Amino acid sequence: MIPNWLLQRAYLTPHKIALSFGDEKWTFVQLKDRALTLARKLSANDLNEGDRIALLGPSNAEMVFVIHACMLAGLEIVMLNSRLTEKEIAWQLDDSGASAVLVFDGLENNVAQSNVQTLLFSKVKESAEEPIELQEQWESDRTLTIMYTSGTTGFPKGVRQTVGNHVSSALSSVLNLGLAEDDVWLCAMPLFHISGFSILARSVLYGMEVRLYEKFDAIQAAKEIQTGTVTRMSVVALTLDKILRELEKKDAVAHLSFKTMLAGGGPVPVDYLDRAQNRKIPVLQTYGMTETSSQTATLAASDAIRKIGSAGKPLFFNQIKIKDANNAGDKGEVLIRGPHVTPGYIGRFIELDPLEDGWLPTGDIGYFDEEGYLYIVDRRADLIISGGENIYPAEIENVLAAHPGILEVGVCGQEHAEWGSVPIAFIVASGSLEVDELTAFCEERLARYKVPKVFRFVDQLPRNASNKLLRRELKEWTGLK
Repeated sequence: MIPNWLLQRAYLTPHKIALSFGDEKWTFVQLKDRALTLARKLSANDLNEGDRIALLGPSNAEMVFVIHACMLAGLEIVMLNSRLTEKEIAWQLDDSGASAVLVFDGLENNVAQSNVQTLLFSKVKESAEEPIELQEQWESDRTLTIMYTSGTTGFPKGVRQTVGNHVSSALSSVLNLGLAEDDVWLCAMPLFHISGFSILARSVLYGMEVRLYEKFDAIQAAKEIQTGTVTRMSVVALTLDKILRELEKKDAVAHLSFKTMLAGGGPVPVDYLDRAQNRKIPVLQTYGMTETSSQTATLAASDAIRKIGSAGKPLFFNQIKIKDANNAGDKGEVLIRGPHVTPGYIGRFIELDPLEDGWLPTGDIGYFDEEGYLYIVDRRADLIISGGENIYPAEIENVLAAHPGILEVGVCGQEHAEWGSVPIAFIVASGSLEVDELTAFCEERLARYKVPKVFRFVDQLPRNASNKLLRRELKEWTGLK
């Protein structure tokens, strides 16, 4: 049994700041009161303990209140991605079997193609309240959230995350990162994503303030990091680069109180890590996925420079191994097990066991060095095999990201009659660049077979709501003229 997160936190530290958004702040007891009122209103709309509902809304303070209200009401929450198309959302709603979808006003058109009962947030706010029986203790295996994978290898899977999954993830993280009384976590990740939701979970478990942004703002984030109003932040490579550019414009460094820039969503170019060091930002690469309720491995702060580029070691309760690897440096699929791993899926994949012989296959390629530090090379599905040679797109992206004229880069394979597949690079440039210049830049740093055979200049790269590069869309672009 695990204490009801918000009830226990509001009892322990009622007057500590829980959430700030814009110029407003709420303590944990105020957060509990707001959430409890909404939970009673949800009950008045016939949403009761054990029901599965879907939630579609922005990453603002009201969304936080609604998420906690749903948990207090005992609902399973299907977290919907507001950036999906109507068709994609309709598919997930149908697959999930949700009894209703709670939608923030202005987003109702996103669910227009679904037959699931739609409940507007404005209607909930205007509703009467009905008493609910609060569960002061939660079963560890209770499904709390359901998040759909991005569907890189087929239909999206609805991943169950239990109370125990989230708690294990949060405890493992704090054992690695530590906790201070003045910690404030800047959350610019979408709340429907595991990285965003996990920050909310840590908040109530740790008694830590969340500084919430509705959308990522590089200028404001850099300012807060510089002035010391936040102490930790979660980013992906793209958002890290944008924050660094803002600090570099002013030749500014992070405040002494800033402890952690947690970087996930794929390998971070070494050039970015070097630049972050110059800005006094400790970047800790982390590795995790929806099926592992966020982090599985994270680099310790003490190893940030010595093991630059590594995702660290497995967190305390977790285990990782490399499939068919016998020696340090052997590359293979990353396998994971631990209490943070999902118990299974819903919908069309409900019968699919996520584990093979007790381990979760991740689809990622990685290796351990001689000291047991994990390095993630790339997605197995993104591997380019050219003339029998394995080429990892992230390695090429890492090199090109260091070019001063490149803002963003994405690499994928393009079919080739002779070699089977060859690398092609999509470039977002800061100014005018010549293909010959980029080819020469790569030839100095990469084996010839790894040098992109084509460079395409684009205005932007395809990314998901967490700014993670979508290479499957890049592959579709390779067929465009």
